[in-house]
Order: sequence, then C-alpha cells, then structure tokens
Amino acid sequence: MPLPAGPLLLVGCGNMAGAMLRRWLEAGTVPADDVTVLNRSGTRAIEGIRVVTRAEDAPAAATVMLGMKPQQLDAIAQTAVARLQPRLLLSILAGVENAALAARFRADAIVRAMPNLPVAMGKGVVALHSESQDQALRGAATALMAPLGLVEWIAEEQLFDAVTALSGCGPGFVFRFIDAMGAAGAALGLPEDQAQRLAIATVEGAGLLAGAADVSPATLADRVASPGGSTREGLNVLDREDALRRLMAQTLAASARRNAEMAAAARG
Repeated sequence: MPLPAGPLLLVGCGNMAGAMLRRWLEAGTVPADDVTVLNRSGTRAIEGIRVVTRAEDAPAAATVMLGMKPQQLDAIAQTAVARLQPRLLLSILAGVENAALAARFRADAIVRAMPNLPVAMGKGVVALHSESQDQALRGAATALMAPLGLVEWIAEEQLFDAVTALSGCGPGFVFRFIDAMGAAGAALGLPEDQAQRLAIATVEGAGLLAGAADVSPATLADRVASPGGSTREGLNVLDREDALRRLMAQTLAASARRNAEMAAAARG
C-alpha cells in the first residue's frame, strides 16, 4: 500500500520519534527530502533533515506525526499545526485519546500509534487504532509502520492503555529482568560484566526462539525443563503461587492506570 503522497512533518523528534525516523530513512521508506521536523529549540536530531522552529514555517504535509511530550498537546494545538489538515495525522502521545486529538486537529484520518524502542532496529511493536474506516489511509499507516516491526491494529480504543503497558512499556520491564538475571548470576560468583553479557545473550536468543516457535512460551518453558532437573527447580520458584504472573500483572496494571490518568488529563 503506497504512503500518502507528499511530505512528512514530525512535530517533535525525541527518543521515540527519532528512532522511528532513523529506521524509516534507513529502510528507504521516507526520503530525507520529504521530511521536516518542527522543533522549537532548533536542535537538529538527524543530519540532513530540515528543521523549523516555528509552526508557521512548517510546510503543508500529507502526513503529520505528533511526537512531542503529551504535556505539550494544548500548546501545539494553538499553533499553525492545528490548521495543516493533513490526510493522515499520527500520534505517538501516550494516553492521548482519539477524541482529544480530533477536538484539536483536523485530518482525513487520525491514527493513534504506540511504538516501542526496538523500532530503531526494525524489531519493535507498533499498535495502531483509528476511528476512521478509510481503508486507503489505514493501509498507508500500516505501510509506514511496517519497517519498524510487528504492526497490530487494536479494534477498541479502551484497550490502548493495556497495549501501552504491555508493548510500549514492556522493553523497560525486560531490561529490568535482564539486569536482575545478570545480578543473580554475579551473586553466584560470575564477574558482573560477564554475567550481564550472558544474561543479555540468553534473553535475546530465547526471544528469537519464542518468536519462531509454533507453540506458546509456556509450552517452550516446560519443554526445556526436564523433570527433576535444574531448569525445573528454578521454574518452581517462579511458578510458586504464580509469583511471576502476579508480579507482571501488578506491573502492567500500574502502567495502564497511569495511561488512563494521562488520558483523563488530556480530555481537559
């Protein structure tokens, strides 16, 4: 599905938006000449990309992506950005609902997107939601996000808080797990740097296996755990009283609650 004809305007280009843009440029999805970044500080995040500091200087764009901080939503809505009326308005603002965007901006289609940081390597997850049923524009959004990794459309917007907690915040939780796994290896006597390398490589390889498998991760765990063996003994600790499942449920619930709070604040 071809992208909407014309240029791409990024309103803000922080860590996430910058990671997405770098991947698009690397994959040849978007030509550098078609990209403009609106950044009031004037900082050039990526060499060769045009930067403007005033919304009035931003060119008309077929696709506009809101990539600033959610707290800046109202400030941006009071600028010329609100008058651009692109074909496709994308928002990666956590906790900002479609209705809040539609109340501030005009576009042929508004699409919420929740990417995570591995998009920089084309191994991310991008969840999408839109009230628009324009299949051409939904297809254009899918095509734009496809080089970033797995793209999933979420039918019900109320599930976006859960998606954000799971895949949007998920890399942070995995990083914590890797750190804890390495620290546990160091506690058994391994040098700390070596334990960390082993933990990172172990999680990377296990993730690739899980992605390629035709069975669930739970089944894979049981397959590698021989009865009475060392893996089973460790799994017994994680499985006791559903300790790991309860911990992750509490973790994601806390993130989802915060997303809901931000959504309520954006409603005004």
